[in-house]
Amino acid sequence: MARSLPGNRNRIFGNTYKTNAMKREQLFLISALAVVMFVMGSCGNNKAKEMVTTESFGSFEGKDVFLYTLTNKDGDFIKLSNYGAVIVEVSVPDRDGKRENVTFGYDSFDGYANGDLYFGKVVGQYANRIAKGKFSLDGVEYTLAINNDPNSLHGGPTGWHSRAWDAEVLKGTDFPAVKFTYNKPDMEEGYPGNVVAEVIYTWTDDNEIIMDYKVTTDRNTVINITNHAYFNLHGAGVGDILDHEALIRAAAFTPVDSILIPTGEIRPVEGTPFDFRTPHLIGDRIGEEYDQLILGGGYDHNFVLDNVDAVDAEVYDPSTGRLLEVITDQPGVQLYTGNFLNGSQTGHGGKVYNYRTGFCLETQHFPDSPNQPSFPSVVLTPGEPFLSSTTFRFSVR
Repeated sequence: MARSLPGNRNRIFGNTYKTNAMKREQLFLISALAVVMFVMGSCGNNKAKEMVTTESFGSFEGKDVFLYTLTNKDGDFIKLSNYGAVIVEVSVPDRDGKRENVTFGYDSFDGYANGDLYFGKVVGQYANRIAKGKFSLDGVEYTLAINNDPNSLHGGPTGWHSRAWDAEVLKGTDFPAVKFTYNKPDMEEGYPGNVVAEVIYTWTDDNEIIMDYKVTTDRNTVINITNHAYFNLHGAGVGDILDHEALIRAAAFTPVDSILIPTGEIRPVEGTPFDFRTPHLIGDRIGEEYDQLILGGGYDHNFVLDNVDAVDAEVYDPSTGRLLEVITDQPGVQLYTGNFLNGSQTGHGGKVYNYRTGFCLETQHFPDSPNQPSFPSVVLTPGEPFLSSTTFRFSVR
């Protein structure tokens, strides 16, 4: 039987059940429509298959790396690769119909192998930070690699972001979809358990990237998985993101200490620069003399999602009309405003990724949860898979 970690809304791999009636009704209708479309026959299935093209992208440790292009009925497309299960490109229109890539990435595999570790990749076994690279489980202390001194970050230096995953273009789907699978051996990067991680990317006709995650283990372990895409709705590498308007439906966030580890406090956003419950520009308050903004160098914090509305977060670019909506069953989302970008990375089309030219909305469990007993549990046990879904939906206003 599938288990939902505390703080989650229930997820069955491929079908989401939200706690509020509106989401349940919406998803029931979507599921019913999907069944009808599936029964209609193989024509739609063949069409979906044809809307995924595959090309060689390189090789890594003797394993082939491919580039997958998923195109929907309007000609909008995303590109994926099995190296790091990465989102390479997201090409969507502005309000005038001009299509542009809005996510950070590279034109070649060498860029991914030698450039930024996380652009668009799936990170694990534990996304975000674990204090001083240590945690205890079932009375045993585990030691992880330190790659964000003095902490362990995003599963360590050779975590899931730096692995060539197995890949499968899915058949019998209504929209183009690719499944990536990584088999993590016991104690790789210090994490117990032979773990199997799967992510299915589906690109819909509504310009939605649906990411369905499934993780299983043969030993008790800990899990936190997310996608680390950077976005700029002007177009990746075009100006900063301080003029983007953000809304995050979260009444609280988790403050951090001097090494960016949560203190354990759940702090209300009311009266702080972290209150995005009413939309405002990312740059409006980012420079305020507030302890958490100073520690993070800007926003680099986990928000405790209310998990009651149809959409959990959104970012809007008034200049292009592009809107990104985030829908998730995870209890938290990390807003990161590119505070450590420094112009050292050159991405698609020779564009340079400078300071605060990208933002991330990483849906997740809370940072350092294995060491924070008051946070929702991240323990994964045999026979009870971790199942989760996040959607990035692009549209225009």
